[in-house]
Amino acid sequence: MQKYSLGIQDFSVLRENGCVYVDKTELIYQLIQGKCYFLSHPRRFGKSLLLSTLKYLFEGRQELFEGLWIQDKIDWAEMQHPILHFSFIESGFHSIGFEKYLHIKLDEQAKSHQVTLQNTDISNKMRELVLALHQKHGKSVVLLVDEYDKPITEFLRKDQIHTAEENRELMRQFYSPLKDLDRHLRFIFLTGVSKFSKVSIFSDLNHLEDITVDRRFSTLLGYTETEITHYFAERIQEVAEYQELTYEACFEKMRLWYDGYSWHRGKNKVYNPTSVLKFLATMEFKNFWFETGSPTFLIDMMSEKFTYNVENLDVTENLLNNFKLEDLDDITLLFQTGYLTIKDENDGIYTLTYPNQEVRDSMLQYLLSKYSHKRNVKPIVRDMSLALAKRDFEKVFDILNGMLGEIPHQIFDAKQEKYYHAVIFLTFRLLGYYAQAEPSVGKGRIDAVVETADGIFIFEFKVNGTIEEAMAQIHKNKYYQRYLASEKEIYLLAIVCQDKELKAYHVEKFEK
Repeated sequence: MQKYSLGIQDFSVLRENGCVYVDKTELIYQLIQGKCYFLSHPRRFGKSLLLSTLKYLFEGRQELFEGLWIQDKIDWAEMQHPILHFSFIESGFHSIGFEKYLHIKLDEQAKSHQVTLQNTDISNKMRELVLALHQKHGKSVVLLVDEYDKPITEFLRKDQIHTAEENRELMRQFYSPLKDLDRHLRFIFLTGVSKFSKVSIFSDLNHLEDITVDRRFSTLLGYTETEITHYFAERIQEVAEYQELTYEACFEKMRLWYDGYSWHRGKNKVYNPTSVLKFLATMEFKNFWFETGSPTFLIDMMSEKFTYNVENLDVTENLLNNFKLEDLDDITLLFQTGYLTIKDENDGIYTLTYPNQEVRDSMLQYLLSKYSHKRNVKPIVRDMSLALAKRDFEKVFDILNGMLGEIPHQIFDAKQEKYYHAVIFLTFRLLGYYAQAEPSVGKGRIDAVVETADGIFIFEFKVNGTIEEAMAQIHKNKYYQRYLASEKEIYLLAIVCQDKELKAYHVEKFEK
C-alpha cells in the first residue's frame, strides 16, 4: 500500500516515513547550478516541500536522497552550507504585527545557529546574521524564503490595504541588505503566490531570476503525466476497478479533472499534486479545490468589476507577473492563485483559461452563488439540466426567476441587463454546456447563447420592452445564421425583463 505525502511539507518526514516522492531532483540539480531565484505558483503545488528539499540538500543529508536521481551527482561534503529558512505560511503576524514578527523570526534563526545579534533594526539584523554565519562556518549562506508575499496578500481588502503597504515597507527593509551581501550568499530561493511590484528585492537584486514561466523549470512543481504513470499506475488501476472503468477511461477522467496547468506557453502541462493525492487516497472524482477554502476576496473583487466570463483571455506577460497594491487586477489574481493557467502564447500574448474541470466548477459555483445570493447552487443547476433536457421551458424560467429574486435591489439596479446575462451564462457553463454572454455576430451582439449536446438556445433580453421587439431583433439580425450548418435543434428565446424578473417569454423553434 503506497503512502501518500498529503499534508507533509517536510522532505525528511516524507522520506523517513516511506511516502511516495515524485523525484524532482534532476531539475533541482539544474537549479542549484545558479544562485538567485524567484518562483511564483499557486498554493497547494508543493512550494514548501521544494524548499524543504533544498534545505536538506544544502545540509548535505545524503541519506535522505538515496535512490533519487541526484544521489551520485554531487559532492555531499561540499554541499554543506549554513541555512536561513524563513516561512511566512503561518499567520502569526496578524496578532503581533509584522515588524515584531520579523524580529522574532530573525532572533529564532540566530538562536538556532548559536549566534548573538547586536543590532536592533530589521535591515542590520539581517546583514549581521548573514555575515556571522559565513564567518562562523567558513562557507557562504543559503537563504530560503517560503510564501514571502503572505504578509501582503493577507491584507488586500480596501479596509486593510494600509497594513499591506506597511508590511511591504518592512519587507523592503528585510531584503534590502542582500544586494551588498552577494559574496556571502551561496544560494537564494524565494517562493510566493504573487510578484509584487515596488518590493525592493525585485529591483535591488537585479540578478534574482524569475523562473515562474521559464521553460526549463515549468515542471518543477506539479506532476507530469509521465510521472503519474510511473509512480501511480498500480493505484490508478485499483481506482479504475472501484469506479468500474477501464484503466484508460479512468486516466482520461483524471486528466479532465486535475491536469491542465501550464507555465510554458500551454505546453509541459502538470497535474495539481494535492488534488491527485486526495483522489488516489479517496478513489473518488471530487472537487477537492473547495476543501481548501473560499477565495472570498477574489470573488468580491470580480463581482465589483462584474467579471464572470474569464475563459480564453488574452494578456501580456507583464500582467501575469506584476502585482500592484495601488491597482489590483482581478485577472492577475486569478492567474496567480491558480484559477487560470496559460493555454497558449503567441508573440508575447498569453491566452488564459481554466486549467481543468475541478477549478472551473469551483469558480463557476463561487461566482453563481455570489451573483444569485444563494448559498448552494448545485441542486439548482441539477434541476435546470433536467428541465432543459425535457425542453420544459416553463421550469427553466421558474428556476432562473428563483435565482434572480434573491438579488438585492440596490445591487441589481446598477447592472440591470448585464445581471440577466451573468446569471444565465454562469448557470449553463456550470451545467457543462457551452455558453457565451454577448457574443459578436455580423449584425450586433447576441445577449446569450447556450449550446447543449442536441440543442442551441439563443436568448434576447428586453428590459421593460416587449416580446415582439426581442423576437424581431433576433430575426432582423439573423442571430441564428452562424448555427445553420449544425444538425442540432435551434431555439429562439425572446424574454422581457422587469424588476429582477423574467416577466414574459416566448420560445420559437427555428425551422432551417
